[in-house]
Amino acid sequence: MADKRKFYIDGAWVDPASPRDLEVIDPTTEEAVAVISVGGQADTDRAVAAAKAAFPGWSQTPPAERLAHVERILAIYQRRNDDIGDAMTAEMGAPTDMSREDQAGSGSFHIETFINEFRDFQFIRPLGDHAPTSMVAWEPIGVVGLITPWNWPMNQVTLKVIPAILAGNTVVLKPSEIAPLSSMVFAEVLDEAGLPPGVFNLVNGDGAGVGTQLSTHPDVDMISFTGSTRAGIAITKAAADTVKKVALELGGKGANIVFADADDKAVTRGTRHVFYNSGQSCNAPTRMLVERPAYEAAIETAKAVAEATAVGSARDPGQHIGPVVSKQQWDKIQSLIQTGIDEGARLVAGGPGLPEGVNRGYFVRPTVFADVTSDMTIARQEIFGPVLAIMPFDSEDEALRIANDTIYGLTNYVQTADGARRNRLARQLKSGMVEMNGTSRGRGSAFGGVKASGRAREGGVWGIEEFMDSKQISGWDGEAE
Repeated sequence: MADKRKFYIDGAWVDPASPRDLEVIDPTTEEAVAVISVGGQADTDRAVAAAKAAFPGWSQTPPAERLAHVERILAIYQRRNDDIGDAMTAEMGAPTDMSREDQAGSGSFHIETFINEFRDFQFIRPLGDHAPTSMVAWEPIGVVGLITPWNWPMNQVTLKVIPAILAGNTVVLKPSEIAPLSSMVFAEVLDEAGLPPGVFNLVNGDGAGVGTQLSTHPDVDMISFTGSTRAGIAITKAAADTVKKVALELGGKGANIVFADADDKAVTRGTRHVFYNSGQSCNAPTRMLVERPAYEAAIETAKAVAEATAVGSARDPGQHIGPVVSKQQWDKIQSLIQTGIDEGARLVAGGPGLPEGVNRGYFVRPTVFADVTSDMTIARQEIFGPVLAIMPFDSEDEALRIANDTIYGLTNYVQTADGARRNRLARQLKSGMVEMNGTSRGRGSAFGGVKASGRAREGGVWGIEEFMDSKQISGWDGEAE
């Protein structure tokens, strides 16, 4: 079992102030693969003090110098891609191929995108031709606490750490205590890249401990959090007394509106998206709304996809799905599947219990429900497992009403050959993102939602500006530049 008890503070790996061990469990085997330390107030204070001391110097470094550091980070990250991927396989159960290519690969993608966006970033911009001496300056916020989840570890770590340090902030990262190992490899990457001491710090811990300590710390100027809506609300309240900036990327319950004229692969595509990463993605299209003439055919297609989706060890190569992250998560998903049955949804595929032939590991059967109504628990609550809820609609207005009937507002999806209809729905759906006909959002597009999904914007130029304050200046002397 790997010993990962140290924290990364002020440019060095250090022992915790008071030892408090926590085992990291491999969800494939239910066995411990590493032991970490759970930080306390003294560790948080030490990391924040290091970040605070480093901020004046780092914030004043030329942008080109900060960019050069991140370019070195990218090169080292790419060299260690498989180490990072294998850590995620062990800690949260992403299958090896998916973990190395998609989970770890998402980190490289985001770092590259931020590098490209930062090259053209204007730190001082004219307000407009109508006000020639008025300028808008973009400046770093200060010490930033970053709290990241277990479902897409490197996706979220790079979406926060990289733009924060490019903007000139110093950071303290608290990764999920369930899946901390990849973040510790990431810390090794940043250490090798030669960041000045204190610019990046990592303290492991839980939400009630280090998470709350960062959220309430008077020397932390901003909290960026990705996780559950419940935890996001608690963080916002905890941060209020110190008037921090709080950026939240929270849960989702995306609707996938499939019209009868959708392409032949729309249902297959949407169902696979729900099962991808064992259903542990906040932007998964977990509610499939199907126009009545295509409804029964869609159910049969979704059933076939579920039955063809292999479930197996995260250590094996291939395109199967692995376990969910923990026993707690497995129990929650099982309870919600049973609730779907009890409330009258039609179970089409999967269901409660372990997949056939499996006797250990937190594996969930790919599950499809039909005849779901909007008042059912499985239509309203984020399940975070490979569970799809299908419901019919008879008109565009009804589909829009059902889609928007949720506290969440992260990603919605539309499948139709009618371009005018797509455009109408894209503007009327209450979400931060809308993806249509299987077309991915372009590189540099921001990720984020509305309502109970939080209102952070991560990625692209918006993701850099999220970690900055704008300053409005009048009387600027353009001749003095």
